[in-house]
Amino acid sequence: MDRVGEFGGANPTTSGFVVVTTEKAPGYEVLDTHGEVFGLTVRSRNFISDFGSGVKSLLGGELKGLTKALAASREEALTRMVDQAKALGANGVVMMRFDVSDARDMGTEVCAYGTAVTVRKL
Repeated sequence: MDRVGEFGGANPTTSGFVVVTTEKAPGYEVLDTHGEVFGLTVRSRNFISDFGSGVKSLLGGELKGLTKALAASREEALTRMVDQAKALGANGVVMMRFDVSDARDMGTEVCAYGTAVTVRKL
């Protein structure tokens, strides 16, 4: 079962915004649906970081620099999705997902997407 996540992050304008990966947010009633929203970011590759990651992958272990970069990209995409939903008058997003793909061998594309909704706490 998914838990209700109130997206706060470092950006105070998103505080209290409900984001869930499920169709319904437990403890909330969906009053209105505003449509699909997404947040997208593309991060370029860093040659030095890629080289270091290549060496590390030969030796085994976590690629901490890449993990940190991907986490930052997810946060950026999530913030952009929330901003788009707010612009539509929503105070939540249901069915939120992340998609990560290669951007023409130049970087990594991260997309957060879902359905913008207006919810009311029960």
